[in-house]
Amino acid sequence: MTRNPPIHSAIHHLQTLVGFPTVSADSNLALIDWVEGYVSERGARCRRTYDDSGQKANLWVTFGPDEDGGVVWSGHTDVVPVTGQDWHSDPFILTERDGRLYGRGSCDMKGFLAVMLAAVAELDVGKLKRPLHLAFSYDEEVGCLGVDRMVDDAIANGPKPSWAVIGEPTMMEVVLAHKSINVFNTRVTGRAAHSSLPHHGASAIFAAARIIEHLRQLGVNARQQAAPEGEGLEPGWTTVQVGRIDGGTAVNILPALCEFMWEYRALPSEDPDRIMKAVQAYIDAEVRPALQEFAPEANIHTATIARVPPLLARPEHAVEPWIRQFPGVGTAPAGQVSFATEGGSFQRAGMATVVCGPGSIDVAHQPDEYVEPEQLQRSQSMLAGIIEWASR
Repeated sequence: MTRNPPIHSAIHHLQTLVGFPTVSADSNLALIDWVEGYVSERGARCRRTYDDSGQKANLWVTFGPDEDGGVVWSGHTDVVPVTGQDWHSDPFILTERDGRLYGRGSCDMKGFLAVMLAAVAELDVGKLKRPLHLAFSYDEEVGCLGVDRMVDDAIANGPKPSWAVIGEPTMMEVVLAHKSINVFNTRVTGRAAHSSLPHHGASAIFAAARIIEHLRQLGVNARQQAAPEGEGLEPGWTTVQVGRIDGGTAVNILPALCEFMWEYRALPSEDPDRIMKAVQAYIDAEVRPALQEFAPEANIHTATIARVPPLLARPEHAVEPWIRQFPGVGTAPAGQVSFATEGGSFQRAGMATVVCGPGSIDVAHQPDEYVEPEQLQRSQSMLAGIIEWASR
């Protein structure tokens, strides 16, 4: 029987992981180097995939037989910035205070990574009848940019897991579905002219404003037409948001340029392309022709920043009864959440996927982010149970 590692083992690993300041804007290679060294000493087979700059890496770790089946535990290595936040201790030094463990990433989601590594320390690789994989990704916080490269490479070059456990903070409750995230940047190019002669130019800001108003109306319509499937989500409808806008030179000059960033988070079962197609159709039919009336060279271009697929509840995958057999897993009814995870990428690759991990999403990204040792202990119990299952 696999022994459940002592809680201080996970806390020790969490202290090390928090000490790596892996903010998404910076490299995560020092953390990846350390993790690869640690697991390699314990018999792991490792694969890396890099971003285009070579400064960030995913790490796919495999123990046990070289065959399909088994399970992957997954977590991201990057964290959000601390700039401008009011922390009461150094965010990159794990600090115990009032029975909580404070530090950037302690909840989201280095706590789960630490539990994964503690479980490896107790692993008897020779007893595994099914493979056990660990996945460490980069750039989850800026749009899940690394995970697809890692999953595609792992499946193309090794055995494919049957199950995936994404350890995002759910207070160890079972989550089977979440929304998609779709992020874009729209750039409107007009023509500058004196404001007294608008027929000599084309206002990029007016064109952008029409598109933004259309986006607002799409969001209003989504709320008014909220489907029953939204129950349990906060909020229970597809949301649309414009988060940034830049443009113009002076009040008496027609603006030649305006660009804005926007996103929508679609219900799990909604076509993630629906709103994008609606916006593009409106641009093509209404906005671009008007923009080009006096400036034929004017144009509108939308670039994709991030597309995070939804996680869908798939009863036929039987992932809920599978995960509930393990100790530490919560007993609340399986839920769905509005925040996205990398789970959709694993599901899209054909794995039965569940989100279940230590800590509360309410403190993720916040100053004084923390995780409670009790949550780590429950997560350890779950992973120990999975190891026993994989050893039968």
